[in-house]
Parts: sequence; structure tokens; C-alpha cells
Amino acid sequence: MKIEFAPLNIPLRRRLQTAAVLQWVFSFLALAQCCLAAFVLLALSDWWIVALLYAGWLWLDWDTPTSGGRRSHWIRSWTVWDYFRDYFPLTLVKTVDLDPKKNYIFGFHPHGVLVAGAFGNFCTEATGFSQLFPGLRSHLLMLPFWFRVPFFRDYIMCGGLVSSSKSSLSHLVSRPEGGNVAVIAVGGAPEALDARPGALTLQVKNRKGFIKLALKHGAQLVPVFSFGENELFDQMENPVGSPLRRLQNRLQNIMGLSIPLFHARGVFQYSFGLIPYRTPVHTVVGKPIPVSQTPCPSSEDIERLHSVYLQSLTELFEQHKKAYGRGEQQHLTFI
Repeated sequence: MKIEFAPLNIPLRRRLQTAAVLQWVFSFLALAQCCLAAFVLLALSDWWIVALLYAGWLWLDWDTPTSGGRRSHWIRSWTVWDYFRDYFPLTLVKTVDLDPKKNYIFGFHPHGVLVAGAFGNFCTEATGFSQLFPGLRSHLLMLPFWFRVPFFRDYIMCGGLVSSSKSSLSHLVSRPEGGNVAVIAVGGAPEALDARPGALTLQVKNRKGFIKLALKHGAQLVPVFSFGENELFDQMENPVGSPLRRLQNRLQNIMGLSIPLFHARGVFQYSFGLIPYRTPVHTVVGKPIPVSQTPCPSSEDIERLHSVYLQSLTELFEQHKKAYGRGEQQHLTFI
């Protein structure tokens, strides 16, 4: 394979953008493991009292990820996130105003490999979420497992990440004064295994838990489609039924995490690596679907609202696909 190296005269601005994305990839793939190792080493060192004190703090703070988290506007506004945004670049597109007196569930599609659009738009202020939607606080839901890792949990909560447990979502969308936005990558880990350029298959037909909670708490549903999300990485061929896919599915059932074998470009060359391609990502926030609070929703209520949600998501995609590089013949497929 011929390696295409990056030219030496790349502007400093672009190098800083690559560095920002590199630290994000590291944070996503390895920071949790490093934090866990640091805690173990601290506990085994002469500074074990610090580890003991943190363990006590962890016990006292255990429920915070399911109780709205602990956001830090300062961390969400770091300059590094501006470079991260400009690398792709990322764009957050508002189609309508949202009432800050209500709570919302944003259904984010597609999941992609590393949910770059969801992180950049809803865990940082780089694309201006607070300016576009004044009075609203965004929270991206993440697997509960990650909030058990010492130090790492505190860092990710600063960006607005919270546990994806049912109690966590209920806490966010039951706020009487409104103003909370819970962002859910509806397709979850299984959808990441199909994330590759051109893919428009969404795992959403059997994802109805967020619909039920929206009805139970009267939260408004908002479809969100991130154009370009699946174009950021290539992935090894793993068709359904293949040995690789069976292995990935088995590991996912055991660990709760999917392991897509993805690749894109490197830091100093463009031929291979784990850095995403420089592909524009346009995250379009659709119109809210009115939801009447139903404390005990029936199966029919859930099915009816789920159908409305899928229709709204389809309309959002069809309305904006030409503007963001999709062909007239391309349509969403729900499985």
C-alpha cells in the first residue's frame, strides 16, 4: 500500500485542529483505561490516602450521573473544542425555536462510530448550542458503565454527559420548570457496527423505551439527523451473518459495548489510522413532536407516537438531504 504523507507546509491552524481531534479520539478510546490505571497506582503508592479520600467521594457522588450530572460551562467552552469543530467542520442547524419552559428528548441519528456530531454539538459550546437554543441545557446520554471509572466519570460529566439509565432520563425530562434536553443516540452500540460511508440504515424500529418515557413525562420528542456522521470512518466488512459480525455481536452481548473495526487516516499521513476524515458534519435539529403526558401509556399509545416519530425523522431527512450532499434516490431504511 502506498502511503500518502501530509505535506510539511500545513498551516499551524490545521495542525492544531488535528491535535484537538487526536486528543478527542484518545479520550474516547483510552482515557478511561488510563484513569483506572492511575487510580490503582495511586492506591498502591505512598499517596494511598488520596485514593481512599477519592473512593469516599465516589461513594457519596455515586448517583450524580443519574441525577442530571455536573456540567462545567468552562470546560464546555475550552478553545480546543473550537479547533475540534473546525477540523471537520461541525455545524449545528436549527430549524425552529424551542420553548425553554419544556423538556425535550432529542433522538440523534445515525450513531456513527464515535458519535462525533453528538459530542461536538451537545457536549461543547463550539457550535453555539446555548446561543441557538437559549434557556436549554443539553445532556448526552452514555452507557452507565463509564460512570464507574474513577476520574474519567468526573471529566465526562463536565461536558454534560449523563448515564443512559431509565432513572437518569426520567430525572432530566421530569423537571417541572423545563429547560432540559436529553440527547439519545437511538441506534446505540449495534448501529455503530453498520456505520460506514453511505450507510442510511437506522436501528430504530424496536427502540421504543425513549418513546414510553416521553409519554410518561410529557417530554417533547425532537428528531435529529447528523449528515456526514457515517462518512467519518471506514469499517472492515462485517455483513450480518459473517464470522466477524457474529463475534462482534457476542462481545457486545457480554460487555454491552460494540467493537467496530474502523479506520480512516493518521496524524502525519492520510492512508491509515484512527483519526476521522475531514468530512463536514451538519447536525440538523428538527421540529418538536407535541406529546401529551400519559402517566401509564398503553402499547397502542407507544406504537402511535413511535410511528409519528419515524415519519418526522423521514421528513427531516428528505427535506434536507439535497442541501447536505445526499442524492434524490437515497432514503432512510429502518430496521
